[in-house]
Amino acid sequence: MLTVTERAAEKLRGDLQAATTDPEVGVRLIPSPSIPNRIEMVLDKEKEGDQAVESEGVKILLLDPEIAQALEGMVVDYEETPQGGRFTISKAAPGT
Repeated sequence: MLTVTERAAEKLRGDLQAATTDPEVGVRLIPSPSIPNRIEMVLDKEKEGDQAVESEGVKILLLDPEIAQALEGMVVDYEETPQGGRFTISKAAPGT
């Protein structure tokens, strides 16, 4: 299962609230069509077979079965850098 840190979940909830009032819309992780080994985020509605990550009753991330399998055991986090904020995906630390 993909893990989402509280910091990332809070940012995703805020971004969703700013982008839409539709409670059925979440952020979908998709492979980048133009950059190999990169994942992009797009707004979308849940589809049959999706894995949904919820936070405080809000579906914040949507993953199709293929990407869910590829991200098994990974962690989504959010960090502020001098260049601005960004989401990161990394392997979970052992024992987590």
